[in-house]
Amino acid sequence: MTPGPLDACSEHLLRELAPRVLGAVIRRFRDFAAAEDAVQEALVAAATQWPREGVPENPRAWLIQVGSRRMTDYVRSELARRRRETAAALQLGHVARAAGIENETERDDTLILLFMCCHPALTPSSAIALTLRAVGGLTTVEIANAFLVPEATMAQRISRAKQSIKASGVPFRLPTNRDRAERLRVVLHVLYLIFNEGYTSSGGPHLQRRELSGEAIRLARAVHNLLPADGEVAGLLALMLLTDARRAARTGPDGELIPLTKQDRTLWDRKAIAEGLALIGATLSKGSIGAYQLQAAIAAVHDEADRAEDTDWPQILALYDLLKRMSGNPMVMLNHAVAAAMVHGPAAGLDLLHALDADGRLTGHHRLDAVRAHLLELAGDYEAAIANYRTAAGRTTSLPERNYLMTQAARLRESAANSASAEPRRVLA
Repeated sequence: MTPGPLDACSEHLLRELAPRVLGAVIRRFRDFAAAEDAVQEALVAAATQWPREGVPENPRAWLIQVGSRRMTDYVRSELARRRRETAAALQLGHVARAAGIENETERDDTLILLFMCCHPALTPSSAIALTLRAVGGLTTVEIANAFLVPEATMAQRISRAKQSIKASGVPFRLPTNRDRAERLRVVLHVLYLIFNEGYTSSGGPHLQRRELSGEAIRLARAVHNLLPADGEVAGLLALMLLTDARRAARTGPDGELIPLTKQDRTLWDRKAIAEGLALIGATLSKGSIGAYQLQAAIAAVHDEADRAEDTDWPQILALYDLLKRMSGNPMVMLNHAVAAAMVHGPAAGLDLLHALDADGRLTGHHRLDAVRAHLLELAGDYEAAIANYRTAAGRTTSLPERNYLMTQAARLRESAANSASAEPRRVLA
């Protein structure tokens, strides 16, 4: 071991290892809720001991061992409480055997955990929430933001999901081909949400959480390796790669948000773009097209443009027209409005936003206000744009997004003031 403080690299290691360790402990002890508590205690122990004693040569094995010891203590306590001496003797013998870590240290249980969290004992929404918590490492607040529901509602949903898994008795193993087909849709949606939270964090001081988007890509690769012929799996992986390729250009020196149209495209990851283009090109040629494939195709059109003004917006609008028919997702409708504005003018986009106002699912969401502000600015209605930028800034919990939106409002205010000074008789639309 090498002693030293628990730096950012070690913190990233703990986050990366957490779902793998949780998977290993669940597989041995078959108790989701108790295993999660045990692993949390192991992570706390690591955060306390590693700065003092150094990071172990095999940190995953260390965490599994500590988590298993916590589970052993838990089982002993439960058996003692129930006063089942005979059963206790048998169970403790099993636990003693299970506590060893030989031949287990290289096994990655995250993929098994991913499919386990999406088994039929849970509703799709509960499965997504639980997997985001157990596999993605998101907090309850972050998951609630992703679902647009209150934190207390999401906490109850996750708690019920854990109890459902415990009561179901479903074994911890890779699902059969039939089970896999039934759970795949939920698995892909989970990975999509994890990636989105990593690419644009729903709250906090940083725009991006690279450990989350990186983990989502890693898991998507694992699923793609498991199901290489599935078009939607390939489409989701392509979407992640083509989107994440822009990561280095999305923020400035101080972490400030840089919109797509202003990004330095020489900073885009061309290797990731090439891989994503190859994936989506291969899957689109097979005929059946799904929502993730269409989103990847849209990302590909953006990535193939050397300059923002070279973007093929008519093609993007056509792809969003197809996607809109497949999905009732309000975010798809919001992006469709932007594409329509870029092709047919801002008035066309603003007209489409009225349907979202009536829909209600995005009521109070900052992105609806931010898009409206952008389209109003394009239309020349600066006063209304400023008001919407400020409303959007007040509704987001992401500090970089808030700063960007307030900067846009201030820029427009200054521009309006300069115009009024230069042309005193001019009345703003």
